[in-house]
Amino acid sequence: MEMLSLREYHARTLLIHYRWDVEKLLAVLVEKGKADLFSEAGVSVVESEDTVTPLSSSSTAMCDICIEELPGAKMTKMDCGHAFCNDCWTEHFVVKINEGQSKRIRCMAHKCNAICDEAVVRNLVGKRHPDLAEKFDRFLLESYIEDNRMVKWCPSTPHCGNAIRVEDDEFCEVECSCGVQFCFSCLSEAHSPCSCMMWELWMKKCRDESETVNWITVHTKPCPKCHKPVEKNGGCNLVSCICGQAFCWLCGGATGRDHTWSRIAGHSCGRYIEDREKKTERAKRDLYRYMHYHNRYKAHTDSFKLESKLKETILEKVSISEERESRLRDFSWVTNGLCRLFRSRRVLSYSYPFAFYMFGEELFKDEMTNEEREIKQHLFEDQQQQLEANVEKLSKFLEEPFDQYTDDKVMEIRMQVINLSVIIDSLCKKMYECIENDLLGSLQRNTHNIAPYKSKGIEKASELAVCWNGKASTTTGKCHPSDCGTSGKRDRSFSFGTSDDKGCPSPKQPKKESYGGGFFDLNLPAEVLDRN
Repeated sequence: MEMLSLREYHARTLLIHYRWDVEKLLAVLVEKGKADLFSEAGVSVVESEDTVTPLSSSSTAMCDICIEELPGAKMTKMDCGHAFCNDCWTEHFVVKINEGQSKRIRCMAHKCNAICDEAVVRNLVGKRHPDLAEKFDRFLLESYIEDNRMVKWCPSTPHCGNAIRVEDDEFCEVECSCGVQFCFSCLSEAHSPCSCMMWELWMKKCRDESETVNWITVHTKPCPKCHKPVEKNGGCNLVSCICGQAFCWLCGGATGRDHTWSRIAGHSCGRYIEDREKKTERAKRDLYRYMHYHNRYKAHTDSFKLESKLKETILEKVSISEERESRLRDFSWVTNGLCRLFRSRRVLSYSYPFAFYMFGEELFKDEMTNEEREIKQHLFEDQQQQLEANVEKLSKFLEEPFDQYTDDKVMEIRMQVINLSVIIDSLCKKMYECIENDLLGSLQRNTHNIAPYKSKGIEKASELAVCWNGKASTTTGKCHPSDCGTSGKRDRSFSFGTSDDKGCPSPKQPKKESYGGGFFDLNLPAEVLDRN
């Protein structure tokens, strides 16, 4: 508003057109100039207040839509200069809101690209359809979230109503105030060091029937008559399907029932057929490879769940130890060790789906030679195994019944937990550096981005206070400190308001000391005012 000398709804119209990407908007401004920037977005800026003369209440004017001559008090003129009667405007707005187009309602005039003033829409519609006026406000609010790549709804089920905005990088993992941790880019569960594409493919592979098909390919053969898969349950190579058809297990060809231990009457299939053997071996190899990575992914996921349940038991040991008369009073090393264990266990768990696709042929077949793939795989697996060994050691020490040990024994465990926590953090950082620089970074067509590793864990969102106003919806509203509440709820009705020196300022800055070093917030658009 300050840079381009615009009113609030004009500024919002520009931002909605460019999906709230300020950098892109400014780039168009520099490249094409202010006139083209405004015309493309449908903004009609009046340079002088007298350029578009308002309609006089004493005069009359013709509405080109209903072809009636009405007094000026029943007509409304937009910034673009087009005037129509209030009834026609209202019906136009109602239709557009019901169609879900309320973010950008255009003027009714033929070939006019101008976007209608939000205040006019809200005022005219609110007189007859208050519920639609609220719907209009909600659409405007949600445009800030749903069209903005840096702001997204929390994917919790049932929906908590919170929206989260990140400041810098959309490839990150965040934790909502409701407790849900998720990948900000794809809204799936936090899955780093897997890229979003890898995780999507992995989840699809785990839940669909692809591996069932692989198992059927490896362990069964289709009946030549009814084509149902048949599993062999005996030593004889003459197999009989439930439909009654007999066939040779070796080649799958239909045969008669007469046979001996060495041959089937009238049938011979001793000649080698290369393609069929290759397909069977390929299916078997793919199945065993998937099972290798899936078993380890599942094992670490299960360990994570079990260790999470053990957290209460371990913290109970801490409380017992603190109450005991001992020279040891500080047990923060236990909680720090638990946090490190949970974080590294998640990294280990998701490193196996990453390795499955990184060193397989599904995504990067043409990016690496077989020799390069083998070298990089050995490098990654060495780091993975080091991390795995130290995580298991840390888990073992944390599960020790240290509440029953002597002080000297507890001191020994304490040093082990502290040392292992530092080692594991260092190994996690090295693994991420390896992935970002040596593996994904070396690809020619790198479309895979991963959330960076954070030593303190996934970033927690901090909720910000904004101003609420219990009065009727207006385009300008003053707030008092007692009206301030928390924002981020989707199931409320909002209206946008401006503030002046006497009113509440824009949302306060998020707390810098939030968990994880950086900060995220649940802040909705500036100066959001509650209509209720």
